[in-house]
Amino acid sequence: MKRNLIIILLGTGLLGVSLMSCNKNKIITPNDAVTSAQVYSTAAGYKQALAKVYGSFALTGNTGPSGSGDVQGIDEGTSDFFRLFWCAQELPTDEAVIAWGDPGVPDFHVMNWSSSNPILTGLYYRSLYQITLCNDFIRQASDANLSSHGISGADVTNIHYYVAEARFLRAYQYWVLMDLFGNPPFVTDATVVGSTIPAQTTRAVLFTYVESELKTIGGSLAAPLTNEYGRADQAAAWALLARLYLNAGVYTGTPRYTDAITYAQKVIAAGYTLIPKYDNLMLADNNVGNTEAIMTINYDGAKTQGYGGTTFLKNAQLGGSMPTPLYGTNQKWAGIRVTKNIVNLFPAPQDTSLTYFPNNKNIDTRAEFWTRGQSLDINDVTSFTDGYAVNKFRNVTATGATGTDLTYSDIDMPLFRLSEMYLIYAEAVLRGGTGGDNVTALNYINKIRTRAYGSIAGNITSAQLTTSFILDERARELYWEGLRRTDLIRYDQFTTATYVWPFKGGVKAGTGVASYRNLYPIPDQDRAVNPNLKQNTGY
Repeated sequence: MKRNLIIILLGTGLLGVSLMSCNKNKIITPNDAVTSAQVYSTAAGYKQALAKVYGSFALTGNTGPSGSGDVQGIDEGTSDFFRLFWCAQELPTDEAVIAWGDPGVPDFHVMNWSSSNPILTGLYYRSLYQITLCNDFIRQASDANLSSHGISGADVTNIHYYVAEARFLRAYQYWVLMDLFGNPPFVTDATVVGSTIPAQTTRAVLFTYVESELKTIGGSLAAPLTNEYGRADQAAAWALLARLYLNAGVYTGTPRYTDAITYAQKVIAAGYTLIPKYDNLMLADNNVGNTEAIMTINYDGAKTQGYGGTTFLKNAQLGGSMPTPLYGTNQKWAGIRVTKNIVNLFPAPQDTSLTYFPNNKNIDTRAEFWTRGQSLDINDVTSFTDGYAVNKFRNVTATGATGTDLTYSDIDMPLFRLSEMYLIYAEAVLRGGTGGDNVTALNYINKIRTRAYGSIAGNITSAQLTTSFILDERARELYWEGLRRTDLIRYDQFTTATYVWPFKGGVKAGTGVASYRNLYPIPDQDRAVNPNLKQNTGY
């Protein structure tokens, strides 16, 4: 069984929302007899409370994959962080279509969502909820509070690390809100709870805040590769800064490619290495010896049971003729597939038989597509067999053993990994950033491709290294990891007609849509109770 900070949480009764037990039909309610004064009375209590902050990334407390059978009336499809984030980042792009007709889900691929979309509303509130947890932890961990509890010495030092981690997690969630919604309400630990209606910030102001927070806490986080697995360290802050700066032109109107190079290189120099096989990145034991993951959301099939996160990804990618034992599951939800635009970025498979699962003996091993019984072309988005299925997320170990549970996932989800830093460095160099060079950029890209091909057969030349190539390489390397919408916007290809894919804009051949859809709307539900919030343009 995995041992990490989230597992600590599950033995403490600290989570402020219901948790699922190993019996998916049973709800464990929080122990209301445990007060905050008791929780924060000891150093151990602070670590348990920090586990709650981390746990909110992986846990929800619902019991149905799409709301049916949910005894609390909350659909897990609209309450789990990464599942919601994935839908917002992948479904409106060329990387994914979904067969389901759940409320709000079909809107994404046709790019016709509204300000009442339940998926977007769920994501917006989930991010704000996680920010609230961070703010409360930071308040409780003030020096005055620690002193009042008699906590001193090394315990204070450790709790200061915890505070820096909570600030990082808050900055990450504000990045999510900035990237997707642009202009959310803004509160910090300095805001007195219930004292005022939150004011709305702007994207540019929020950019500066996230940047400042990440730089301020850098020296207070653990050094790279020294923290407990799944917890934030200095490299996680650098990785988010690199991503922030790569997209600075979108967020603020002012490119920051030199800074993107600086922080990507800091991560690269910290000692991370690519794991030998791409196929092993998203397996049940990807927590073991993972030298590539910079920070992960940790899942355990026995302890973090829910229908979000990688449980959603491994089960929703299965349907049709796909044999569940190969995926370490007993579920086939027949939901998500890729469009031919992504498939066509890879070389043609050399074989389409089950014998060569999961890559059909493709010379680029990242082409993890299930083709048997599937058509490449999509004529009906609601038909699972239209569009190739995906083999990327498999609840089995590197040796082929099944994960700890056939329904729920052991697969940890990387929020950042080394190959993204290589790609950021290369793109920022090509876009004119200083402090890097083309030779190093080419070397980083060929490291990725050598791993993918198992040899130098897939390596490219300096003449082939262009920004367009980088966008395609990001799709080959990072598909279904929650980054595609952001990438397409940076390349001005998300809403425009310069690049289309099947059913983009609701047209089979694809079409452009209005540019205001580069931002999602502020949900009606929040604007109804907060008069400070103005709607984003176009909605």
